[in-house]
Amino acid sequence: MRNIYLVFFSIFLKFLPKINVLSILLTIDQKYNKYMKHSTLFVFDIETIPDTEAAYNLTGCESKNVEEMRKALTDYHVEKTGNSFLRQPFQKVAAISFLEAQIDVDSKGYENYTLTEIRTGGTEKSDEEEIIKGFFQYLARKMPRFVSYNGRTFDLPVLKYRAMKYGVAAPWLYKSGDKWNNYMQRYSLDWHCDLLEALSDFGASTRCKMNEVCSIMGIPGKIGVDGSQVAQMYDDGKIKEIRDYCETDVINTYLLYLKYQFHTGSISEEGYVKSSKDLMHYLDSHKSEKEHFGLFLEEMEKVK
Repeated sequence: MRNIYLVFFSIFLKFLPKINVLSILLTIDQKYNKYMKHSTLFVFDIETIPDTEAAYNLTGCESKNVEEMRKALTDYHVEKTGNSFLRQPFQKVAAISFLEAQIDVDSKGYENYTLTEIRTGGTEKSDEEEIIKGFFQYLARKMPRFVSYNGRTFDLPVLKYRAMKYGVAAPWLYKSGDKWNNYMQRYSLDWHCDLLEALSDFGASTRCKMNEVCSIMGIPGKIGVDGSQVAQMYDDGKIKEIRDYCETDVINTYLLYLKYQFHTGSISEEGYVKSSKDLMHYLDSHKSEKEHFGLFLEEMEKVK
């Protein structure tokens, strides 16, 4: 794209020689960089439950019993795929949690991250539609760099299906960037760094679970809860516990991302230490209102 600018202004110069082409090019280049570079880091994770509303349309199940509807969906998937795990369209979002940090670049080209918040969208009383609409509306204003673990394969596809279900438009997700740098480009880690993809070299090596990777990195990983328990927790009305668990996964993901960014040379050792301490300070200063932050800090001490 920059080459096009150069050619255009070289031709333009023949007709208007008094124009300060260098000044114009620098202005366009600055706008180009501002457009392409993200100023916000958005580490996210979702928790889901089976979408029982789809049971009748998909399987013909006429029962209104939640367990029977879930069984109908599971049986369908076992028959069609040999796997009981429900595919993305049949996942209902119970929580979306995220960590947000400001991205700055120093004089040496290293990125630095300043944590601003860790939270979960909506409230404990929010229904799925409110959560989904809030998520996409919020990100339309931010245009951040996504960071996830299996987010490209699972989380984001689920969110797209649910957005379409509720009539939520998200043109920014598809029309931002250029051909090779955008949210949809699998290898564009500056737009969406799916750590499952990045750490496995996009499938060249084994795709490991986040908990497995955390276990060798001195990171707590799952603490007392895993994704297989979320549906029962939802049935039991433990929405707060689901939201807390989701936030813990986000913290794990961020710590892995910091290690990955240091390993690849995107952040300096000083930046890595600073960002890690920044996170620990945030958790410590908010643990009185969020008990799971304190529990995470305790587990961090045990795994060191």
